[in-house]
Amino acid sequence: MANPKRRHSHSRKGKRRAHDALSMPPLSLCPNCGTPKIPHRACPECGYYRERQVIEGAEE
Repeated sequence: MANPKRRHSHSRKGKRRAHDALSMPPLSLCPNCGTPKIPHRACPECGYYRERQVIEGAEE
């Protein structure tokens, strides 16, 4: 097995990790109740997706 001859510097390690940051998921507003939700998912508050109710929500 090959082993590294020298250790990686702090800057080299930082450059490698530059793209590892977590980002917030994009949010859109539910057209039915107006709460923020993840696009292409049913609204967790009212249960609507594409103008029809697909799951039981809080507004029952």
